[in-house]
Amino acid sequence: MSSRNLAALPENYRTRLTDVDAEVRRIAVMELPYSDEEDFAALAIAALKDSAAAVRTEAAKALEGVADAAAVKALASALCDTDAGVREACALSLSEIKDPALSEHLVPLIADIDAFTRAAGFRALRELRVTEVFDPALVALRDVDERVRREAVSVLGYLKNPAALGELTRVAMNDPETEVRRVAVGALGYATGQQVLPALTHALKDASWQVREEAASTLGKVKPRGAVDNLIEALSDPYWQVRIRAIRSLGRMQAREAVGAIIDSLAHTVSNVRKEAAVALGDIRDPKAIPALEKARQDPDPDVRKLAQLALASIAH
Repeated sequence: MSSRNLAALPENYRTRLTDVDAEVRRIAVMELPYSDEEDFAALAIAALKDSAAAVRTEAAKALEGVADAAAVKALASALCDTDAGVREACALSLSEIKDPALSEHLVPLIADIDAFTRAAGFRALRELRVTEVFDPALVALRDVDERVRREAVSVLGYLKNPAALGELTRVAMNDPETEVRRVAVGALGYATGQQVLPALTHALKDASWQVREEAASTLGKVKPRGAVDNLIEALSDPYWQVRIRAIRSLGRMQAREAVGAIIDSLAHTVSNVRKEAAVALGDIRDPKAIPALEKARQDPDPDVRKLAQLALASIAH
């Protein structure tokens, strides 16, 4: 970062960034990333200390994804801001950092006394896949704060270390918070073999439809033996969102034993379910589906008609 400062800016811009009116300052900061300033990050960092929370929030947003050590340090420090909106903007901007080399400035956050900061640290480190975070993330699965547990689960899902599957399974089945269970179920998608089948079939009967939806989707990725019957049962779920994911997974698994149940879904009142059923039948390519797909070519939804035609072409080839 060079030594350019406010004095180097055009007069009008310099005035707006230091205007007595907070709204004028806020708009000026908001425009920083789109200005011609090579060192806009330095100006945004300075604005993180503005007296107005709205200005600090825009400053945090302006630094989104900026791969600069000074910017990362400033955002990390601002996670303790007195304003919740500023803190969340800082956490979001840190989560967009894509340079693993900057992880050294993020790792200390996951040991912070403040739960929001710990969660933000894991959130920022998630896609960087820093292996040194594996053990702290495992420990954080038992954190008292659900936000920390959720973000730690996401970190482990990205790291894809088989050693985490046991703990992720426990969280998927037993965590008291719906969103933590849902994320844990999704994180199991990197597993191979039968180890996670009990957790995923258990999740198919979770009290939350969002967890059941995630389980139906994850089963299609893992494709464990013995999952087809559970997915066929999920086609009767009261939530059509769950049915869609189950149909999609059965199609991915090319489960011929599910053709009859998927054909029944071609008559569902929700057109999205009918669309997914047509796609799945095309993936499975069982000739037994031809009569039902021919009928679906008369469906009132044009997308269903198109997908039924494509499925018939797939079966023919």
